[in-house]
Amino acid sequence: MPDTPAERPAGRRPDFEAMWRDLAPVGRSARTGGYHRRPWDGAERELRAWFLEQCAGRGLDVRVDGLGSVVAWWRPEGASGPGVLTGSHLDSVDDGGAYDGPLGVVSALAALDRLRERGVRPGRPVGVSVFAEEEGSRFGRACLGSRWATGRAAWADLRELVDPDGVRLPDALEAAGLGQGLEEGPGAGSGAGSGVGSRGGSGTGPGTGLLEGVGTFVELHVEQGRALVDLDAPVGAARGIWPHGRWRLDLEGRADHAGTTRMEDRADPVLTFAMIALAAHKQARLAGARATIGRVEVTPGSTNVIASKVGAWLDARAASEPELEALVAAITAQGVARAERDGTSLAVHPESVSGAVGFDPALVGVLDAVGRGWPVLDTQAGHDAGVLAAAGVPTAMLFVRNPTGVSHSPAEHAEVADCLAGVEALADALEVLAR
Repeated sequence: MPDTPAERPAGRRPDFEAMWRDLAPVGRSARTGGYHRRPWDGAERELRAWFLEQCAGRGLDVRVDGLGSVVAWWRPEGASGPGVLTGSHLDSVDDGGAYDGPLGVVSALAALDRLRERGVRPGRPVGVSVFAEEEGSRFGRACLGSRWATGRAAWADLRELVDPDGVRLPDALEAAGLGQGLEEGPGAGSGAGSGVGSRGGSGTGPGTGLLEGVGTFVELHVEQGRALVDLDAPVGAARGIWPHGRWRLDLEGRADHAGTTRMEDRADPVLTFAMIALAAHKQARLAGARATIGRVEVTPGSTNVIASKVGAWLDARAASEPELEALVAAITAQGVARAERDGTSLAVHPESVSGAVGFDPALVGVLDAVGRGWPVLDTQAGHDAGVLAAAGVPTAMLFVRNPTGVSHSPAEHAEVADCLAGVEALADALEVLAR
């Protein structure tokens, strides 16, 4: 059987497994097996080009905004009114898994194909989306593309973002052939087809363009935990998302000689940071919450020099907003107390904080009905679906079982049979919602 686009007979649309094989090598590390699909860089740009080819092959109306987020619409004759959108993202964390994001995109295309194979003539447009920079792995802002598209991010702030290599966001966009219309307002779109935005419909806020005409959003995603494994279910629905955020920790001390400076004479911010890392772990466990420090920068970064500064990033999540505030406050208090003893200083700056999200109960009910009693779960991970829900778009999510329970890692996985069950589940939901 032909496996690559070049080998497939003309006019033959690839199925889920063929599309998945297309994506599998793109951005994959030969050493670790993990993926490096950095936003607006080589591998992610290759995937976005692949997606646009898939849309063109299906005759979809495509719309691309200045950040490179894409919405592509199937609008058969007679379809009108607010559309039903599905999809996810194509970028990854550094050395991440294959499924986080791309599974939702490939499943969305496959579900649209299943509707056509069934002979479904939807009464509403059905769209497939790809949102840019969902992970926040390059510029530190999670769900940057969907925040921009919903009008929940300002270009005056975004244009000041700089990645760890010193590249400014506007320059990264220009290098990727993007960035047009960003000064005009959030979500200003440039059509690669007529797009639903040119047909009218309900938008998500002032100045938006990409999401005009979207009435409902359903995102399919690999589960980033073991709940479905424990429940022996291939597919589940989401009830809501925990509140979560990222805080930058700036610690300052005094650079000095690692050999000649007595231990009692030091003002070492690394000691203060070590206490904060331990405090984050302890306070999260006590609260039944989550706290992680996964990125640290030490200045000057020399083996024989006591550090002058430490920059670190705290990721914190909890079941409610008051619990999240209490968690960050407890970690901060312990850090400040330790800084006083160490002769250092600590400043905590929120960079990206999202409140609790409850998905639309009516949509969750639809998913439950077509799924005949699927499990309904809360999730501690952030998603573009949460941003659209917070912007007022009726939203729901489907999860596909992950047998390892591991995510943001090369060990992330989903069995083909479960992926195909997810495609059928998504197609069933879209068929009901697009009537």
